[in-house]
Amino acid sequence: MNKPVDLSHLAARAEEDSNTSDNPHFATVLDARLSRRGLLRGSVGTAATALFGSVALAGCGGGDDDTPAPTTPNAGALSKLGFTAVPKSMEDKVTLAAGYTATVVYALGDPLTASTAAYKNDGTDTDFGNRGGDHHDGMEWFGLSADGQPSTSANDRGLLAINHEATTDETRSSFFLHANGGTATLPRPTSEVDKETAIHGVAVVEVKKTGSTWAYVQNSTFNRRVTALSEVDIGGPAKGHALLKTKYSIDGTRTRGTLNNCGTGQTPWGSFLTGEENWFGYFTRPAGDDLARGNDKSVVALKRYGRAEGAASRHGWETAGTADIYARWINAKTGTSTDGTDDYRNEMNGMGYIVEMDPYRPSSRMVKRTALGRFAHESAAFSLAKAGEKLAVYMGDDSRNEYIYKFVSDAAWSAADANPVDRLATGAKYLDNGKLYVAKFAADGTGQWVELNLAAIPATYTAYAFADEADIRINCRLAADAVGATKMDRPEWCATHPTSGEIYFTLTNNSNRRVSPTAGSSSQLAPDSANPRAYTDTKGTSSQQGNVNGHILRVKEAAGSAAATTFTWDIYLFGAQADADTGLVNLSSLTADQDFSSPDGLKFSPSTGICWIQTDDGAYTDATNCMMLAGIPGTVGDGVKKTLAHSSALSIDTFIGKAPTADTLKRFLVGPKDCEITGLAETPDGKTMFINIQHPGENTKMADVADPTKYTSQWPSNAGYGAGKRPRSATIVITKNDGGRIGS
Repeated sequence: MNKPVDLSHLAARAEEDSNTSDNPHFATVLDARLSRRGLLRGSVGTAATALFGSVALAGCGGGDDDTPAPTTPNAGALSKLGFTAVPKSMEDKVTLAAGYTATVVYALGDPLTASTAAYKNDGTDTDFGNRGGDHHDGMEWFGLSADGQPSTSANDRGLLAINHEATTDETRSSFFLHANGGTATLPRPTSEVDKETAIHGVAVVEVKKTGSTWAYVQNSTFNRRVTALSEVDIGGPAKGHALLKTKYSIDGTRTRGTLNNCGTGQTPWGSFLTGEENWFGYFTRPAGDDLARGNDKSVVALKRYGRAEGAASRHGWETAGTADIYARWINAKTGTSTDGTDDYRNEMNGMGYIVEMDPYRPSSRMVKRTALGRFAHESAAFSLAKAGEKLAVYMGDDSRNEYIYKFVSDAAWSAADANPVDRLATGAKYLDNGKLYVAKFAADGTGQWVELNLAAIPATYTAYAFADEADIRINCRLAADAVGATKMDRPEWCATHPTSGEIYFTLTNNSNRRVSPTAGSSSQLAPDSANPRAYTDTKGTSSQQGNVNGHILRVKEAAGSAAATTFTWDIYLFGAQADADTGLVNLSSLTADQDFSSPDGLKFSPSTGICWIQTDDGAYTDATNCMMLAGIPGTVGDGVKKTLAHSSALSIDTFIGKAPTADTLKRFLVGPKDCEITGLAETPDGKTMFINIQHPGENTKMADVADPTKYTSQWPSNAGYGAGKRPRSATIVITKNDGGRIGS
């Protein structure tokens, strides 16, 4: 049976719960109504002029590519899934639908240059700045023509831009990286810390098909690693701001590294976006820092972003030496300057953004797009690009009780920008200037985007005094608190439906939902319409309350406009085990071929229109390893309104999408032991898919690192890939044996 969500394996991600605001929830706004009455439940917008394929997937043009991006719907969208569902599995392997083949193409430690030695996978390897990083996560495909030019139509050669989110650890040490499991006590050895900082960040890796075999190209001139120490530019309204000034960047225009990269996005102009998620846990803030800062407003902001005074860092990187690359992890006022240019009191303000990269230009620096706000970013999904209309970027803040955001560009989309010479300059045009909104969900199935600016901050809000608009972008969690945004159940990835333009958000779980919140608790919430479940789930002798299995919410913008300030919503799917109570838990009536828990990764296929759903679960792991499902959704409003009678004192109305059938939702893949399934990229023809297997074997104990028989997983070595038996995060490539499109 299901157990409570076990987040111990995610301790490294340090999902904080720092939202102590009193923002209203649906239980207190049941009678609220939006003034705009033209939003009728069940209305369906036309898709006749929409792109087939979210522009977050479609655009990968370049200055040398004369192949236009798709501009018309693809008639090949599937109306039913053509494979047999995969049963749940707890085997230490990738279990795939019949008729498909999966092989490993790129893993932790793989050399990316000709001079880098083969990976021994015994803890003695070095040179990780030129190797595959750890915890493969979000991923995007960027095509290459036969002569190495950017191409939107290439299917046999391309670049994979891959997030390397974190590393498997226990009590600080990334133990599979080190020969003896590493050092858990402080201070940490310099040699260990240098490895660990290098395996974080982003990789660009060339992959190529020869005959029927895919492989990565070891010495490609496109191969690139960006780590936690690489120089990165600051763009947007916070560039040069006082809150970004540090000893490293006294003018506040640059910083070092990108960190804890999770979800991704692809722009209509062919660049790569990566989200910085749980970066705050890498910094320490020693006792006494509140007083050193004079208990100024920065203390309020630091606490809201998960760093209260005395907070310890995740890895202890700050203890590896006195050099500046280690001192930057001490987020404290240690200097005497008034502006922070002699210490790293402002260092954390340089993390927490959507970061843009040109994957085709290895020498270019990444840029942090501060206009999109600072929080625990997952993916970034674009609205469908329409000439003459503004672009929207949808985002979620992945922590319990956090918010859903939207950025709308000031510039209207021009098709001439689909193949720019300078992708990062085009990124500045669309991503450095615009409006940032946060979502408020109403109990009648409507919602409102509330702009975050100085004018919107109520005079009664006194928790934090915003200096200017850039301060709002840097501390947008506080601004969202101020305007009363709706607290959500850990917003993870989001994706845009390729024809309807509706936006889907995975809400992975929330252990803080309660039918009757504990009196005085600042974190426990009653259920509400958009987060309507709170129940007890059991696994063995343990149990956990809350929204244990998560759900997938979807939004339809008013008039189909990316710039709309109102929307309608419903819930596409509720995660649950098949035999759970259909009255309060299994609200989507899932069967054994469809049941899942903790949806996380989410991506629409630009070829088939399939909605791919990936899980990162600790609740259903007594029955199955994490998985990937294929779905063919309907539209917002195609289902029913349902009242959940939680107790005599609490009933919640919610809106549930049309129940899936055996043809419109089924399990496609199950991963090896202890893994998370994440990241997805497809070739334009839909015949090749790449996905990531993250942290297999992560429940292995550090003390057992020398004994492979005690590893909870030996994947991918047990699948015939690479040396040694230590488990490795890896990218796999999936093809259909008959050469057809994936899922058909």
